[in-house]
Amino acid sequence: MEKTDIKSLDYEELQQFMASLGEKPFRAKQLYEWMHEKLAADLDEMTNLSKGLRKKLKETTDYTSLEVVERLVSGIDGTEKYLFRLSDGNVIESVLMRYHHGNSVCISSQVGCRMGCRFCASTLGGLTRNLKPSEMLDQIYRIQQVSGERVSNIVVMGTGEPLDNYDNLLKFIRLLTDEHGLNISQRNITVSTCGIVENIRRLANEKLQITLAISLHASNQEKRKELMPIAYKYDIHEVLDATRYYFGQTGRRITFEYSLVGGVNDTEEDARELSALVGDINCHVNLIPVNPIKERSYVQSNHAVIEAFKNKLEKNRINVTIRREMGRDINGACGQLRKSYMDEN
Repeated sequence: MEKTDIKSLDYEELQQFMASLGEKPFRAKQLYEWMHEKLAADLDEMTNLSKGLRKKLKETTDYTSLEVVERLVSGIDGTEKYLFRLSDGNVIESVLMRYHHGNSVCISSQVGCRMGCRFCASTLGGLTRNLKPSEMLDQIYRIQQVSGERVSNIVVMGTGEPLDNYDNLLKFIRLLTDEHGLNISQRNITVSTCGIVENIRRLANEKLQITLAISLHASNQEKRKELMPIAYKYDIHEVLDATRYYFGQTGRRITFEYSLVGGVNDTEEDARELSALVGDINCHVNLIPVNPIKERSYVQSNHAVIEAFKNKLEKNRINVTIRREMGRDINGACGQLRKSYMDEN
């Protein structure tokens, strides 16, 4: 008999499941609180559930609880990087970043990634599998438990392409924002995508109040093809049309992520083209100095080039910021810790 992944069940589904075990409705409330409010690491922590019920749950359910394999703390800014082991032995990584406005956690949505972006360490081993909603949630739960600090903002920008794991992502967002759980505001959630057009439109139709971040990384189709294989499937203008649709359905300003790669996409001409490309969209451009990885020859643009690029966008009335680098001394960039762990093991 296949076991039920109970941490991926919403409140109503959990009530139905407990009823199927012959349990009273209040048991579902107790169990949900233990999982999503008290963040219990296992069923044995649930002391107000009888031993008989806990035994029954162990026999019929899978209880997702990630194991911390490694925890690195930056000496520069206090950023914490976590490497978690899943029940099948795969490893994923997450990051805790502390800002003045609160704590933010960046989570992974897949084990590996099949999108193949040239400058990203996450894609080097390809895609192993999707993460379940419970595995996405538990990254946040374990970090809250280990750090002892409340998390207020979530970014789904770690390893994986969230919209390539669409149904599980949607369930994860519903659970994360549920009033019976952590009850995090939808407005405090950002989901990043390299541009799976049909799923951007599907997400728009959900009319959620999350922030959509588009990994653009190029000012034209040809350069995007060079950096991002997804561009062979979706033209850059198709992606932008989907973001306009997203804004129309949700009223939420779009974020464009733009990794600056030295000598590739950081010229004044690129800045001019980018301004023309997104100028009619209610958006914010987030410039990211690329993190070099040893498997690729790409280098980070120098400081003067980054500032000149930002100034050019601002002159063209584009809302723009340069992303503050966090955890540089602990392999802070996405996929690096997992990759080094896998190389060693």
